[in-house]
Amino acid sequence: MSPASTAAALEDLQPGEPRRKAAKPSRPIELSGSFDHEGHRLAYTEFGSGSRVVVLTHGIMFTRRMHAPLARKLAAAGYRVVTLDLLGHGESDRPTESWLYSMPAFAHQTVALLDHLGVESAVIGGTSLGANVSLEVSVFAPERMRGMIVEMPVLDNAIVAGLLTFAPLLFAARFVPISVQAVSLVAKLVPHGNQWVDVVTDTLEQRPAPMAALLHGVLFGRIAPPKSVRKQISVPTLVIGHQGDPIHPFGDADTLAVDVPGAEFIQARSPVELRADPGRLTEAITDFVARCFVD
Repeated sequence: MSPASTAAALEDLQPGEPRRKAAKPSRPIELSGSFDHEGHRLAYTEFGSGSRVVVLTHGIMFTRRMHAPLARKLAAAGYRVVTLDLLGHGESDRPTESWLYSMPAFAHQTVALLDHLGVESAVIGGTSLGANVSLEVSVFAPERMRGMIVEMPVLDNAIVAGLLTFAPLLFAARFVPISVQAVSLVAKLVPHGNQWVDVVTDTLEQRPAPMAALLHGVLFGRIAPPKSVRKQISVPTLVIGHQGDPIHPFGDADTLAVDVPGAEFIQARSPVELRADPGRLTEAITDFVARCFVD
C-alpha cells in the first residue's frame, strides 16, 4: 500500500474505529519434497511458485541448503526455484557403490527432477560440482534448459589441486573411517539456526563408506565435457569465476566463458562473494534469469 493510499484509508475511518495496519509482503512459500530415481530417493526444496523455474545444485559434499539465500531472492523476484540434494548428499540416499556417482549421473538426476515436477524446461545452475553438472545437462539435454548458471566450474586447471585436496579425504574415509565419524559426531553437537553454520555442519556430517564412494566416483570419472564438446553448447550461459582459489582456478572459468559460444562472464571479488556480500552477483544472476525467460 502506498503512502497516499494509506493516508486516504485513514481519512475514511470513523471516530473510534481502530486503524488498519498496512499489509506486509508475504514470504514466498517453501516446500520440501522427494522423489525416486533409479531406486534411490532424492530430496529437494521448492521456493516460490510459477512456470518460470530455476534449479540450483550444490558443491561436492555440500547440500542444497547452501543455495537457500539465492533461492529466496529469486523466488521473491517471481521465480519458482528448486534446490536439489544430489545422490550422496544431504537428505538424499547415500549408497556405497562408487559407480553410482559421476557428473553424467548427477546430470540425469537433475533432469529427472524436472520430469518429477512436470517442468518442460528451466534455468539450471550450480556451484563447483553443481556447475559441472549443469554443463553435462547442457550437453545431453539442452532442450530442457532455458539457460545455465555456472559458478566456480572445475576443468583441467583444477585437477591437481582437486586431487591434493580430496585424495586425503578419500584415504581417511576408506582406511581411517573413525576420523570421519568423529568429525561427524562433533558437527552434530553444534547448535543449528545460522545459515552458514548449518551449511558447514551439513558438510561435516558424513558417513565414511558413502563419502568414500562419492569421492572415488567423482575424482576418477569424467570431470567435465571436453573442450570440443563445450564449443558446441548452445544454451545461454552465465559464468562466474574468481581468483585466489586453486580448486576453482580463474583460468577454468575464463576458459569456459571463451569455449561456450556467447557466454557471459562475471568476475567475483572473492570465492565467497555470493555468500558473504551477495548483492552484486545476485542482481546479475536475477537479470540473466529474466532474459532467459523472454520469449
